[in-house]
Amino acid sequence: MKRPELISRLRTLVAEDLPLPGGGATPLRHQRLMEIGREDLTLARLAEAHWDAVAILAEAGRQPLANKLYGVWASEKPGEALELKSGASGMTISGSKMFCSGAGLVDRALVTVGIPMNLLVEIDLRRNAANTQFDGTAWKTRAFSETNTSNATFEDATVTEADVIGDPGWYTDRPGFWHGACGPAACWAGGAIGLVDFAMRQKRDDTHTLSHLGAMFASSWGLKSYLDQAGREIDADPKDGDEAEIRALSLRHLIEQLCTDVLRRIPRAFGPYPLAMDEPVSLRYQELDLYLRQSHAERDLDRLGTRLRQLKHRSQSF
Repeated sequence: MKRPELISRLRTLVAEDLPLPGGGATPLRHQRLMEIGREDLTLARLAEAHWDAVAILAEAGRQPLANKLYGVWASEKPGEALELKSGASGMTISGSKMFCSGAGLVDRALVTVGIPMNLLVEIDLRRNAANTQFDGTAWKTRAFSETNTSNATFEDATVTEADVIGDPGWYTDRPGFWHGACGPAACWAGGAIGLVDFAMRQKRDDTHTLSHLGAMFASSWGLKSYLDQAGREIDADPKDGDEAEIRALSLRHLIEQLCTDVLRRIPRAFGPYPLAMDEPVSLRYQELDLYLRQSHAERDLDRLGTRLRQLKHRSQSF
């Protein structure tokens, strides 16, 4: 999907009222995100970020501005946090941030600031166009090239006290942080199911191919089931932050494993042809492989195991 078509489709898509996490229809939220990932992973990556921003604002008792595209730029590189400064002329943000998807495409971004304290701040990117520089030259892969993921450098970008969202630490301390972490996993699932769609359309019917096809179809069933169950549990108790963290880490691990299995099976079933000569399949494969690295793999599993040990008294199963 080329950029003009992508932006047009994105603006149409985000006009939908996607159910908020914990509002009683979270399985539908996960299903819709999965469907969009099944349609196009670049589209899903940008739409999920917009809807995550909408959910964050709602949790803070705020409304997004009408007809504006939002991003969430929360990637943190040690020692390179953004700085929020207050002066006689007001508040400004300076510094650089990596992995800013939608640079130059989105109108507003929720960004994490680390100096002098951990805060979430809404930046009007259009108003601060002269104070913001984007550099996408570090992005070398064709995967997600249309998302315009860039390094953003802010030089005294202006914000107000009203643009600061929540108290220090609020962004990561709230249960909604973990509910939101399930959103990308739903998009990953959709990306993998799109590859299964490709496999289902093929005519090869030897036992080797059919064995992989059966396994991939079973994985797609598992992906849908995991997301549905997670959504039901979120709605049952949306305020429990400990359970939200355990659930999100567990879900992301399981989704990542099933998606990885689909990635492994596609070339084993169909050889190099789809990855080398079928452009849509090749791009989806590359994007899903990259997107899955938002999972922190063993680091997340270590965190999950640690939290389970800390909270074992709360569960009858430990």
